[in-house]
Amino acid sequence: MISEKVRTLLPRFREYIRERVIPLESRFLNANFAEVAAELDALRREVKSLKLWAPHLPETLDGLGLSLAEFAHVSEELGRTPIGHYVFNCQAPDAGNMELLLAHGSEEQKRLFLAPLASGAIRSCFSMTEPDSAGSNPLSLKTQAVREGDSYVIDGRKWFTSGADGASFAIVMAVTNPDDPRPHRRASQIIVPTESPGFVPIRKISVMGQCGAGYASHSEVEYRACRVPITNRIGEEGSGFALAQERLGPGRIHHAMRWIGICERSFDLMCRRAVSRELSPGSRLSMQPVVQEWVAESRAEIDAARLMVLAAAEKLDAHGGRGAREEISTIKFFVANVMSRVVDRAIQVHGALGLTDDTPLAYWYSHERAARIYDGPDEVHKAVVARAIFKQYEQPVR
Repeated sequence: MISEKVRTLLPRFREYIRERVIPLESRFLNANFAEVAAELDALRREVKSLKLWAPHLPETLDGLGLSLAEFAHVSEELGRTPIGHYVFNCQAPDAGNMELLLAHGSEEQKRLFLAPLASGAIRSCFSMTEPDSAGSNPLSLKTQAVREGDSYVIDGRKWFTSGADGASFAIVMAVTNPDDPRPHRRASQIIVPTESPGFVPIRKISVMGQCGAGYASHSEVEYRACRVPITNRIGEEGSGFALAQERLGPGRIHHAMRWIGICERSFDLMCRRAVSRELSPGSRLSMQPVVQEWVAESRAEIDAARLMVLAAAEKLDAHGGRGAREEISTIKFFVANVMSRVVDRAIQVHGALGLTDDTPLAYWYSHERAARIYDGPDEVHKAVVARAIFKQYEQPVR
């Protein structure tokens, strides 16, 4: 069910995306981020003035105070363009970092880091994945943070630190308790201002032929005896893994609804192309049985995916952000694959046009291939679901 608040808001988001954001889309796709940053910032100021800013944050931070399930509907609308979430200040990884600091940050951390992040004055990044450790296993991290007096000294190397280019701070996952017999209690999450000595950007990683910039970049970063105050640790020492799991659950809802927005826009482009493209006099693409099959299958898959995501979001809301592990894993691999198929079909219907940057399809085809890898690859999530199912069958019959 859509709440009355969201029912009222959705047309406003939809109209703004259509009238103000999508017209800037081709500039974003065909220019360097720095070249369009001023235009995007102007839109961000406009969104603030319209009281549509940061829908995922509470009203005390000038957000809209939406629940996870409510925000899911909004996220779908914003996902129809690659720059939608950024314009409304709810893009990854900032949205997850805001939620983490809101729930577990100290008052000082909220003042120094959350408040400017929520206002859009700064950006942040999340630094967990390492080049020499399996990204799907955060228990194998090698980066260490050693206590020295009132400080942590951090040493290690990270990559795919999303949004590091131009970020003001990183939240880094580092091992603080290497000898703890409980592997899940060895790491902590620590705020590292990017201006700290020892925070060394190595490179922006080229992904599918593009390095990206700003929030759309992925960087390799080295921590070389990087010293920060112990007060920069989020939560208790050794709580890093638990915080990561808590952060990633809602984050996967955000991603999945953004992917559904991508599906809907791709579907719309596909259908418009099919009914307008003439193959020969009196014959259009929409008359081809294979195109009709793609359209029908896409419609069914998108609708099914949306219901699955909303059900998972509602369960998380009902249980305080916990208790939906299998549902989250299911939507993570299912929706990512639906998106891959829908975008691929839309490109095929567009033909050579679909390979160009005249539409966002090629951008999504290359950038969103990662959806089946980041936040846990498909295979890991499928294993989580399968094990949960088998566990039910292994219970004694009563």
